[in-house]
Amino acid sequence: MKLSKFKYELPQELIALHPAKNRDESRLMVVNRNTEEIEHYTFKDMLNYFDAGDVFVFNNTKVFPARLYGNKEKTGARIEVFLLRELNPDLRLWDVLVDPARKIRIGNKLYFGEDESMVAEVIDNTTSRGRTLRFLYDGKHGDFKKSLYALGETPLPKYINRPVEPEDEERFQNIFAAVEGAVVAPAAGLHFSRELMKRLEIKDCKFSFLTVHAGLGNFRDIDVEDLTKHKMDSEQMNINADVVDAVNKGIDEGKRICAVGTTSMRAIETAVSTDGHLKEFEGWTNKFIFPPYEFSVANSMITNFHLPLSTLLMMTASFGGYNLIMKAYEEAVNEKYRFGAYGDAMLII
Repeated sequence: MKLSKFKYELPQELIALHPAKNRDESRLMVVNRNTEEIEHYTFKDMLNYFDAGDVFVFNNTKVFPARLYGNKEKTGARIEVFLLRELNPDLRLWDVLVDPARKIRIGNKLYFGEDESMVAEVIDNTTSRGRTLRFLYDGKHGDFKKSLYALGETPLPKYINRPVEPEDEERFQNIFAAVEGAVVAPAAGLHFSRELMKRLEIKDCKFSFLTVHAGLGNFRDIDVEDLTKHKMDSEQMNINADVVDAVNKGIDEGKRICAVGTTSMRAIETAVSTDGHLKEFEGWTNKFIFPPYEFSVANSMITNFHLPLSTLLMMTASFGGYNLIMKAYEEAVNEKYRFGAYGDAMLII
């Protein structure tokens, strides 16, 4: 399968810059893999496709305010620092991306905040843009994190080309987000409101929550035409016994198992056993799913409309079938669906 097979024309105005007014009132395209029928609804209509005992697999990772702006010592140059992950809490070490990277070398100091009270020193180069920063802070770790996050802003993807607004702090986060560590919101979950979750509960649908700390690798450009040569960035994940029990019970009872989002799908496909059941897993995954691929656990999936040439589109096409999904995307463009993290949703059954 070639990269160029996932190119399509996406008008710029179809990239959603803001979320729908209400979480569960974005549009929903339902794609049936058996009949190849494509239908159009509102997201909360997805209730009609699920019954008692059906299992939803959500990603409960929590986005933290990862994007900060600092000034370089002496020159005062403005530098964007994107926090990726904390490497050592005791030493205040963080793995970060810096932009522009060419201006930042080992030994440079960066100052953050209006009073420049937060200071970091560059101690290592990891990649062309990657750096390791040591934050110089004497207080308790909890106070440090609080001060650091107060300087940061919601890390909207670059394709949402506008300044961050106050509503983003709440809306670029799932209502069930619980385990901090993501720099990308699992966008399929953004459509679930408290009211919709309650109505699913009343129908006796089951919820299970795994954790995948979604990273910037989801947006990294693929620079090879042959997809077998692309390497995904690793993401930390955890699937506990509660998730395993709920999903495997659903499988054994022939229920609908719905992966909510590409991160949830990647996680369960990482942790599947040879008999097609889920097993507990704690560690990292760099699984890259592209067509053709045989899925083992989920038999339905909720996902957003993804940008051209993205690994997220490739996974969606793997699950829905390449020809059917590309046809659905053509229809989505014609029907002016909204694309990206703040856009509309697709349910594949």
